[in-house]
Amino acid sequence: MSERFYLYDDIEETRTRFVSFMGEQQRFDLAIISSSRYYGKQLVLDVLSNRFAIIGADDLEEPGYLEHAYNLSADDAEELRSFLYEIV
Repeated sequence: MSERFYLYDDIEETRTRFVSFMGEQQRFDLAIISSSRYYGKQLVLDVLSNRFAIIGADDLEEPGYLEHAYNLSADDAEELRSFLYEIV
């Protein structure tokens, strides 16, 4: 077996917030991970859909970003976007 080539192998302290809320159409169960790794952005995991994205304020302004990242309808994405504006 050849030697493993690491691009990086870091251990970092993180802060994780778990939050669950009901939207008009669906439930959101999120794990929001903050670290210095992503230049002030958060790693937002949707536990129910097994999807995640690295999100900052600029990403929330990007048309279709949440819809694509989390496979959401426009209405569901707007509810998630509204919540994320409060924490990003």
